[in-house]
Order: sequence, then structure tokens, then C-alpha cells
Amino acid sequence: MIHFGMPTLLEIPSLEGCAKLCQELGLKFVELSMDLPQYQPDRLDVQKLRKIADKHGIYYTIHLSGFLNPCDFNSRIAQAYTEVALDAIRAAKRLNAPIVNMHLHSGDYFTMPDGKVCLFEKYEDEYLQKLTAFRNACEAEIGSADIQICVENCGCYEKAPYLRKGLALLLESATFAQTFDIGHNAAAGYSDELTIMQHVNKLAHFHIHDARGKQNHMTLGEGEMDLAKYLGLAELHNCRAVVEVKTVDGLCCSVEWLRERKYITE
Repeated sequence: MIHFGMPTLLEIPSLEGCAKLCQELGLKFVELSMDLPQYQPDRLDVQKLRKIADKHGIYYTIHLSGFLNPCDFNSRIAQAYTEVALDAIRAAKRLNAPIVNMHLHSGDYFTMPDGKVCLFEKYEDEYLQKLTAFRNACEAEIGSADIQICVENCGCYEKAPYLRKGLALLLESATFAQTFDIGHNAAAGYSDELTIMQHVNKLAHFHIHDARGKQNHMTLGEGEMDLAKYLGLAELHNCRAVVEVKTVDGLCCSVEWLRERKYITE
């Protein structure tokens, strides 16, 4: 059975409020977004967060900032991003958070007369060397802890071969797995799906939202996606799934959609 969770929401700035809504909706966990200031690793009061989790009968996963770039060509900048990820892993250990979610940063571009040149693609060897160093640092920090770092698709795999290579490199480690963001995949014309399914045995986490055309993060049932197909895949691989809509109303309607179809039965 899928463990469903919710994201931290801008409408609910306090974690207590998010945890309360999570409990009321019958969800299992809150995914802490480190894009938000209050959830930066150096600001987390782990003892307080544990008390909130115990009070509401939930747990946490962690979503690293989408700007995280441990492959920056400047080694000092790359090391700073790596340390942020390691701080998040340390917090995950203390919170018993089983998932740390991350994006693969696409890097910068030079705009040439005949089009854009991605610098990570141009200097692919250095990119992969830095990504290997990041992988090794995360492995060492996690050690024997029951934590996976899940790499989320962002609609870029088809047009960025270096990202596909980077994903494969990370997935060589038992520490790393995949997050399947089904809305990002749909908005990219389902172009991420081939790469994800090539590593289907590494699926551990889903971000669930509906989509129509390029629009995603829609309430479940309001778009055009074959949601049953992807929910079935999540069930098959015993994944967790964040109902990743961005408003309280959209979240409540999405959970009701899941209840009506018996994906949530408690």
C-alpha cells in the first residue's frame, strides 16, 4: 500500500499547522521543502519537529532545494552545496526521515549564434567527476542509516544526455533511488518516462499531481493524465507518494479523489 504524504504549503507557514492538516486528511508524512527559509537545515529544531510528529502521528521526508548544485565548477561553491545536502542527511537521521529528495541541476548555458550550449554537457567529464564526489560524500554520511536520496525528474532527461548519465551514475549506489514526478513527466510530453523506466527497480518515491498540456501541479482529477497507471506503478514498487499540489483546497480535493477510488482507505 502506498504511504501518501503532503508538501509544506505556503498557506500554512507553521509546521504544526501542516502536521495537523496531514493528520486530519489521514496522510502519513509531510515533505519539508528546503526551498523555504524556515526549513533550512541550520534552522530546524529537530527536537521540536519530533514532538510535532509524535503528537500528530506522522513522519517527515525532506526535499532539498531545487537550486542545489554540487557540480558547480567552482569547488568552493560545489562543496557548500554538498555540505547543505550532508546537513539535510544529518537532520534526516535525527528525524527518522526515510527519503531525501533532490533535483539534478541542469547547469548554466552559453548562448551561441546557432543555439545554446550547456556547460555541463561541454565539460561532461568534470561534471561526472563532481557528481561522483557528491555521491561518495552522501554515501559516507548516510552509512548504515535507512535513508535513500531520491532523484526527481524535472522534464529534462530527453534533451540532456549528461543528466541521464548523471542519474545512472548516482543509481549505481544503493544510497540513491528515483522519485517519479508524474506531472513533470506529463508536462514534458512524457519524455522522462523512458529514462525512469530503464531504472524502474530503483523507484522509491512519487510526486503525484495532475497535468494538462504544459500545466501541472493540478488537483487530481482535473487534468488529463492516466493517474491510475502511475498509482498502480507506485503500488507495485511499494513507494511513498507526495500529493504535490500547492494549495490547501487542491490538497483536500485530491485526497478526496484518492479516497473515492480506495487508494486511501484509513
